[in-house]
Amino acid sequence: MTSTTIKVTAELRDILKQQARGRGRTLNAHLQALADEESRRQRFDELKASRERYPPDDDYRAEAEEWLGAGWN
Repeated sequence: MTSTTIKVTAELRDILKQQARGRGRTLNAHLQALADEESRRQRFDELKASRERYPPDDDYRAEAEEWLGAGWN
């Protein structure tokens, strides 16, 4: 694995190290987890925006109600 240096404030470095230690992972693993979480959040934001641009039509709503109606509660 190739490594690199990123410039952050000492305060941010300490926060990230403390968070990583609290999760029982290396700083590298912690940064990867943060990047993965952000990627996931972005995908869900894109999905939400798409659903807002193209909302379900009446046929979809009727079929969903049929599937998820009182029988499933």
